[in-house]
Amino acid sequence: MSKNIIDLMSISKSYDNNLILNDMNLSIRKNEFLTLLGPSGCGKTTTLRIIGGFINPDRGKVVFEDKDITKAPPYKRNLNTVFQKYALFSHLNVYDNIAFGLKIKKMCKNDIRSKVGSVLELVNLKGFENRTIQSLSGGQQQRIAIARAIANEPKVLLLDEPLGALDLKLRKDMQYELKRIQRELGITFIYVTHDQEEALTMSDTVVVMNNGLIQQIGSPENIYNEPSNAFVANFIGESNIIEGIMRKDCLVNFFNKNIPCVDKGFGANEPVDIVIRPEDVEVVSIEEGLFTGKITSSIFKGVYYEMNIYSNGYNWMVHNTKTIDVGSKVGINVIPFNIHIMKKMGKE
Repeated sequence: MSKNIIDLMSISKSYDNNLILNDMNLSIRKNEFLTLLGPSGCGKTTTLRIIGGFINPDRGKVVFEDKDITKAPPYKRNLNTVFQKYALFSHLNVYDNIAFGLKIKKMCKNDIRSKVGSVLELVNLKGFENRTIQSLSGGQQQRIAIARAIANEPKVLLLDEPLGALDLKLRKDMQYELKRIQRELGITFIYVTHDQEEALTMSDTVVVMNNGLIQQIGSPENIYNEPSNAFVANFIGESNIIEGIMRKDCLVNFFNKNIPCVDKGFGANEPVDIVIRPEDVEVVSIEEGLFTGKITSSIFKGVYYEMNIYSNGYNWMVHNTKTIDVGSKVGINVIPFNIHIMKKMGKE
């Protein structure tokens, strides 16, 4: 049997002649936290709904544990979904909301009581059995929706932007809670979001999507540090993206200077895009800098200052723990390890 729990094979989907998913292939491993990340309209929610059985693809197959479930209805798939609006029953209390699916399965009352108690403890809401849904905060309702979903012991839990309605602090808290719950349960989570921080915080694997196509698949560290193209570099955090020429292995030219790097495998004098994250740009004295520039702005962001430095016709974004007066002339330095070289879009 495959180590993958779900395989999407050549999935395509259109609405009103608009292509939403274009020949998508994706394998999802057992027990991993996988996030579909991308802007609105990129196809991530459509992908989730196809996995869940709520819509059918125009072409392709959905394989679950080596079985074709492309045409199987949602209730015949061993997975559950948590939606952004939670879809809790307002006329039922917490206990009956969680017990709803278990009663449909005709589980005995003692087993239901035990299961409800255990999942409430897992989501840190023990003792909430008799509370009404209206009396709960947004974060508590979200936990109840998760508890109801996992009470049925699905092999896969689908989460469609479930933190979108929460305030910033609660959303951050719930990111860690969701990862804890996933680890304790040991089941596969497939999570949809447009929030880069959520994806980087929680995921084992991030799938970056745009215009119905997968742009890159990898760990959060890999996606952030080694973006495959300019879209990924721009979408995942802030980036300085500069055009350059790869002279040879480990030597790139930009702003008319040959600069050491660590990248290999490019052709001689190949045009490339260069990614340098704002936190990887060093502000030094003019004498020490590879380039010189002028501070055009400095904004306090809490743990760092976000500065813009104009140099060689390019406006660098720089994150620094200390501010520098606007108008000051400074040097800019980048160590080779912090320079990431990408092939130009459309080139193999």
